[in-house]
Amino acid sequence: MLRRAFRTNGFVALVVILGLLIGFGVLALYGLTGSGAGAIAAAVVGVLGVIVAFTCLSGLTVVDPNEARVVQFFGRYAGSVSDPGFHWVLPLSVRRSITLRVRNFETQRLKVNDADGNPVEIAAVVVYRVVDSYQAAFAVDDYEEYVETQSEAAVRHLATTHPYDAHDADRTSLRDGALVAEELTAELAERTGLAGVEVVEARITHLAYAPEIAQAMLVRQQAAQVVAARQQIVEGAVGMVGLALDGLSAQGIVDLDGERRATMVSNLLTVLCADRATQPVVNVGSLYS
Repeated sequence: MLRRAFRTNGFVALVVILGLLIGFGVLALYGLTGSGAGAIAAAVVGVLGVIVAFTCLSGLTVVDPNEARVVQFFGRYAGSVSDPGFHWVLPLSVRRSITLRVRNFETQRLKVNDADGNPVEIAAVVVYRVVDSYQAAFAVDDYEEYVETQSEAAVRHLATTHPYDAHDADRTSLRDGALVAEELTAELAERTGLAGVEVVEARITHLAYAPEIAQAMLVRQQAAQVVAARQQIVEGAVGMVGLALDGLSAQGIVDLDGERRATMVSNLLTVLCADRATQPVVNVGSLYS
C-alpha cells in the first residue's frame, strides 16, 4: 500500500551530521592523544559517534521532478518520497527510483485474424504514467515490460473481436478510430491497474490487410465503391428523367404516348448512366413523303 516515507530537509540534516562529525572527531582525537580512563572513554565515544554520523550520511537522497523514491529498510517497505528536492530519509535504506513522467511506446506490428477471419497487420501507440510507485515496484516484476506485454495482448484481443471493415451498421470496425481507441484505452486501463499504471491514451497507428490477401481485398473494396457510386448515379438519373418528363408534360411541349415515353426514358438513362461519353443520333425526319 502506497504511503509517504519519513523524511526531513536534507540541507538541515547535512549541517547537523557535519556538526556531529566535527564534534565526535575532536572528541576521538582528544581521547586518542590523552591518557587515563577518561581519555579512553572519550576515544570510544568519539569513534562510535563518527561511525554513526557517517552512517547517517547514507540517508541523504535527491528526488528529481516527476520522480518517486521507493524506500526499503532491511527488506521492508518504508514508504515513498515523491516531493522533488534534497531529503534525508532512514539511513542504511535502499532507494529505488520510479519515474512518474508520461511515457509512450509503440507496439510491434502484430499479424492476427480479425473477427471475419481475415489476416491483418495492426500496431498501436500507448501513452501511460505511473501513479502508484508501490505497486509499480513490488506488484509486478518489471512494470515497463508488464505494460508492453499487456498492450500487445489487448491489441490482439481488439483485432480478433472486430472486423477490418464492418458491412453491417451495428458492428464496429477497426477503422472506426475514435470508438476503437476508447475501447482499447479502457481495456488497457483494466489490465495495467495492477502495476500502478494509468493509461492516458491508446490509439491504432498501423492497420492493413496482410500482404497475402491485400490485393484481393483491394479489388473487393474497389468493387464495393464502384457499386456504391453506380447506385448513386442511377438514383440521380432516375430523378433527372422524372423531372424532364414532368417538365415536358407540364409545358405542353410534346405529347408522348406510352411507347415513345418508354423510349425517351431508355435514351435518357443510357446517356446519364453511361461510364463514357455517348454519341447521340439525331433524327431530322424523312426526306420523302
